[in-house]
Amino acid sequence: MQKRSVLFNRQLRWLQNHKMVPRGIPNEAKLWIFEDFSLTQRIKQKCANEFEVKVLRQRRNKPFPDEARVLNIARYQHALVREVVLHCGELPLIAARTILPRATLQGAQRRLSCLGSRPLGEVIFADPELKRLNLEIAKVELKDWCEFWVENWNIRDPVWGRRTVYSIAGGNLLVCEIFLPSVLSLK
Repeated sequence: MQKRSVLFNRQLRWLQNHKMVPRGIPNEAKLWIFEDFSLTQRIKQKCANEFEVKVLRQRRNKPFPDEARVLNIARYQHALVREVVLHCGELPLIAARTILPRATLQGAQRRLSCLGSRPLGEVIFADPELKRLNLEIAKVELKDWCEFWVENWNIRDPVWGRRTVYSIAGGNLLVCEIFLPSVLSLK
């Protein structure tokens, strides 16, 4: 059986972004979670020529059940699943997981399936029709990660992330961004 993620052992527990939920988010994390514009652009401004996208895996795969639900696709349906890490030099800043349903990858949006190491944010935020439909927040516990990342990224405590559904050219995509400890201290 094909593993659904190279980043996570299981689907994360996402909470709707209501005024009172969730509590306890550190201020440094809030600045990233509630960023309205492209995180790629924000990191590029801070990292200059050292910004890099490292693709961990990109292939057709079954999304986690809650990802399929949020995108309104059948649980058994495959989608393009892209997992990357945004780096500033050798410093990993954000782990990202994108789910692109087959219907979204039609016509002009087919280009989203062949980004390589080009950042997704650079492409979608350039589209004037882009709309944010939903934002959810998660506290990612150590047990949620594949052990390899906990060791390599020196994750010692829970970290925060956001999951956003975007609409682009009539199709939806899901972007999950997990803020690693190093991004919170980025000046």
